[in-house]
Amino acid sequence: MFKQLIVLVIGVATIFVSNAQTDWPKAKPVTLLVAFAPGASTDIVARSLTVKLSEFTGGNFVVENKGGAGGNIATTQVKRSAADGYTILVHSVAFAVNPSLYADAGYDAVKDFIPLALGPKTPNIFTVNPSVTAKTLPELVEAAKKSPMSYASSGIGTTTHLSMERLKTAAKVDIVHVPYQPAAAINAVVAGHTLIASTSMPPAVPQIKAGKLKALAVTSATRSLLLPDVPSITEFGYKEFDDYTWFGFFLPIGTPPAIVEKLNAALNQAMESADVIEKLKQLGMSSTRNTTAEFSGFLRAEVPKWAAVVKSSGAKAD
Repeated sequence: MFKQLIVLVIGVATIFVSNAQTDWPKAKPVTLLVAFAPGASTDIVARSLTVKLSEFTGGNFVVENKGGAGGNIATTQVKRSAADGYTILVHSVAFAVNPSLYADAGYDAVKDFIPLALGPKTPNIFTVNPSVTAKTLPELVEAAKKSPMSYASSGIGTTTHLSMERLKTAAKVDIVHVPYQPAAAINAVVAGHTLIASTSMPPAVPQIKAGKLKALAVTSATRSLLLPDVPSITEFGYKEFDDYTWFGFFLPIGTPPAIVEKLNAALNQAMESADVIEKLKQLGMSSTRNTTAEFSGFLRAEVPKWAAVVKSSGAKAD
């Protein structure tokens, strides 16, 4: 009888798990937990996909912002969440940077999550307040050598911070770093509180087109199709640059494979929708279809790459 009871319990549990996976995502809303504040590039990416995800899966997808500690607060929250497919972490390249940037980020980027899908990516961009007389990046470097200047970035250890630090090293110039929350960095430069910005393109492009910012260079090896008149940093002799901010989706370890597969397919389908492609294009972003295995391989290369940049720059968050 005891053996029969065990078999019965296992059978019921199997049916429960099977039904839970079959019912997903209709039992409750699926939360896209964004690691940064509203208006940040990561937030823009998440909100551009929710309607499509709901359409393709039949579920209700909602965005929740949980900024703080460079994204670590949201990351550790998702790490502790139930592995049922109802909580998805939406993060930036900072996900790969933070374990080397913080003494204790609270997670292992490779071991603690399922890399669900790699989202769009965007070059970083150097911009200035229109009051700055420099019209090119070399002119800005020369001006910074003559008088103290500061720059706003999307936060300590972000690729926007590290891109400017790489420029400072290559150009042998000292420009003081003023870290902001991602959505606030551009606003600070538009308002003139800080005259230089190093950010990803999405928050900068509307301000550039409105004439409230002056773009000097993108950090990719080639020009952006969205801003073809803005030079690539490589055109000024900085040959080692090809820096991007990318965005990714992650699930807690233990999420059922059937849900992982369904979510990956839905995310890729959403990012391939014509209206989403156009929206992301207008913000300087592009994406490529990828599997969880491909994103995992990409992530395993990104973590040590950015760890090396953090070490060489001396950047530390705490």
